[in-house]
Amino acid sequence: MARAAVKKIETSTSLLEAAKKVLRRAGYAGLSTREVAAEAAVPLSQIHYHFGSKQNMVLELFEHLNAQLLDRQNRLFEDPSLKLSEQWSRACDYLDEDIASGYVRVLQELIAVSWHDAEVAKVIRAGLMGWIDLIVGVVRRTEQMIGPLGPFSAEEVGAIAASSFIGGESLFLLGLEKKGAPIRASLRRVGDLIRIAEGSSPEKG
Repeated sequence: MARAAVKKIETSTSLLEAAKKVLRRAGYAGLSTREVAAEAAVPLSQIHYHFGSKQNMVLELFEHLNAQLLDRQNRLFEDPSLKLSEQWSRACDYLDEDIASGYVRVLQELIAVSWHDAEVAKVIRAGLMGWIDLIVGVVRRTEQMIGPLGPFSAEEVGAIAASSFIGGESLFLLGLEKKGAPIRASLRRVGDLIRIAEGSSPEKG
């Protein structure tokens, strides 16, 4: 039984990795379960056995990737050895990694699908709120160290930061960096502002 359970997990993971590759190549509209099965070198029936449908497979892929990256981000922002400016810079590094890994493409494809599919929208909203809640928590801890962030509430800063990264990802995929819009460079500049605030904030005794 234990061996069968391990084999099931391995096959499911292999199919999710194959789905990510096909999704990056073809987009959600062009993704076919047959092509995913071929990419994973398993029978088509395995997709229906593990996921039931194309939609369930892609949503499970998103939740699988999103959980991993949220865990990574939580570890980053809970690291007491790093200043907030250093954490922000590392988050920008992670954005580069997430573009390269295909996560950004998966997310943006599913955001687009969410506009006309309520079931997909429900999953994506929950996933994105995880990121916003994480940022709000970071802001609240920061306020304890340097005081209020001007007129902004923690929730407003969370919304702005999430919008900046998610919107930046969308613009990047559209090719605007190649047209001269410094999307990722501008996000890194926010780290410079944080460093200025760190330098001017009073030392806590």
